[in-house]
Amino acid sequence: MKSRISSIVLMLLLMGAASLRASDQTPSSEKSHISKETRIDLVRAFESELVYIRTPFPMGKQGLTLKDGVLSPGGQQLQMLMATWGPAVKPGDQARISAIAIRKDRIHFEINGGPIRKQKWYQRIQVSGAGGQGVPIAPSDASANPRGSFVDLVFDHYVPDLTAPELKQLLRPVFDFDSKSPVEAYLETVPPKVKEAIRNHQVLVGMNREMVTYAKGRPPKKIREKDGDTEYEDWVYGEPPQDVDFIRLVGDEVVRVETMKVDGEKIVRTEKEIDIAPKPTLAQASETQQRPANAPTLRRPGEELPTDSPQHSPGGAVPAPPPPPQAPGGNGPD
Repeated sequence: MKSRISSIVLMLLLMGAASLRASDQTPSSEKSHISKETRIDLVRAFESELVYIRTPFPMGKQGLTLKDGVLSPGGQQLQMLMATWGPAVKPGDQARISAIAIRKDRIHFEINGGPIRKQKWYQRIQVSGAGGQGVPIAPSDASANPRGSFVDLVFDHYVPDLTAPELKQLLRPVFDFDSKSPVEAYLETVPPKVKEAIRNHQVLVGMNREMVTYAKGRPPKKIREKDGDTEYEDWVYGEPPQDVDFIRLVGDEVVRVETMKVDGEKIVRTEKEIDIAPKPTLAQASETQQRPANAPTLRRPGEELPTDSPQHSPGGAVPAPPPPPQAPGGNGPD
């Protein structure tokens, strides 16, 4: 009888241990929904917070989306948006979180006022005149374009209960809350070789203008020249009797680094040392935007522009030029 009771007790103990292990293995992602108190705490903690930017934000109504650590749009698509609409902020810039909105499955963060121009509270105040028509006491600046942007932090199904440190970690791909300077924030966005060169104030062939500025500062002297059809710019750092560096840039890329030593030695580097993807130009960005088939035009039916190629004209031939105008009462030119 005692042995039977002991076996039953042992079985119950094993079942309890198994249930404890199962509860320990419950996925941490299965958190409860965000509470009202947490919502208030997060808004208070992050609104008006100054952060350093870790990725470029485009201007315009299309911001960024961050989910499971993956940022979209990204790569070439993001660069095209930057070339088309211009940058709201770039890596290393300081920005202010101007608004937070916690929605069903995401947290919406606006920076530097967001992408939509908003009226100030005093611009909505009106004073009624004799005719009964309200007159605003402070006119709004309709010409002021919004220059902010936003990022949506997206979750599965709902926003879980989070602490401020956990939320900062999730936002790390876009915001840097820990850097003490723009240089520290920018260094986290470049390859290790570039990071080491910037820290040592060195310029590598293949860097872009932004990297050179972080490595050497703004150039005291710039020289613009032309070699055949190629325009270039030399950034000059230093003056004798110190070493003098000549950084040659074609477009946005360093193609030559020349150093004149104090003892007269000249060191020239032209072989590419790092490979940075070039930024698309505005012309390249516009080429990707296809013209709608029913876009408005000033052409007459069947008319082709002088710049159109022959293969685009009806029948594959260039339309004949119109006949010269006839003189009044004449039969045309002899």
